[in-house]
Amino acid sequence: MKKFVLSIMCTGALFFATQNMSAQVEEVEEISTEVEMQEEYASVEVSELPQAVKDAIEADYSGAVATEAWMKTKEGKKVYKLKLDVDGKTEKVYIDQDGNWMKKDKNKDTK
Repeated sequence: MKKFVLSIMCTGALFFATQNMSAQVEEVEEISTEVEMQEEYASVEVSELPQAVKDAIEADYSGAVATEAWMKTKEGKKVYKLKLDVDGKTEKVYIDQDGNWMKKDKNKDTK
């Protein structure tokens, strides 16, 4: 008799445990996100930079030398990523083809 009662209790516990586990299973909803592929910067020669870019470097980063340059087209404009050597420190800056700075360096004072 004890075995019979014990087996019914185990069956009941097993039943409730499986029901509880089934209730906890969440349906995973797939979320699709569309990622816009951006063009990568292509390496360009520093000597090929537009005069407006060279003038902006000279005006805002006096004595700085562009050591590397990359370019990509963004919204119909050419954007340049430059690695500048400013007083022995390397800074990366972004500038458009007209000489307008895209991002200012956090350590640089705004003029």
